[in-house]
Amino acid sequence: MAEAAKREATYEDLYGIPEDVVGEIINGELIVTPRPSRIHGFSAYALGGELLPPYQFGRGGGPGGWIIIGEPEIKFGENYLVPDIAGWRRERFPRAEDTNWISVSPDWITEILSPSTVRVDRIKKMAIYGEHGVSYLWLIDPIAKTLEVFRLEAGGWLLRSVFGESDRVRVEPFVDIEIDLKNLWIE
Repeated sequence: MAEAAKREATYEDLYGIPEDVVGEIINGELIVTPRPSRIHGFSAYALGGELLPPYQFGRGGGPGGWIIIGEPEIKFGENYLVPDIAGWRRERFPRAEDTNWISVSPDWITEILSPSTVRVDRIKKMAIYGEHGVSYLWLIDPIAKTLEVFRLEAGGWLLRSVFGESDRVRVEPFVDIEIDLKNLWIE
């Protein structure tokens, strides 16, 4: 007996998932993952705390000029993804849209890796980000205490740097400030 054809997920399917999970549509499949863990959330918000004052608000000697959002819903072709943090140069950010999702690919994305999401983040989402012209991708692993920095070049991801533990770094596209990585980890 033949198997029934698998139905492609639609945006409306996201309305049917519980509020305490994250839903994404990746290559026609509805992917549902638990809300981030406390160490995941700590790293994401600690990084946001480092970047927002200088890059979003122009404080502390930073250049400003960025819009940085935690867990935005972004449409990449037929995919609806929710990166942990995304940033747009202010002039590229669509200020008003009739949808909840954002239609313009960010300039920079950070994914905080967890055991339950690492395969999706590294294999599926990373490829989609590259296909849609995201210039910079950071992968942060709060368990291994590492930061991997990628830049999109010639249509593929080039690993630019790997840092860890208590390194103090200036990393593209945010080279105007130094980030002390030990501030991203719960001790």
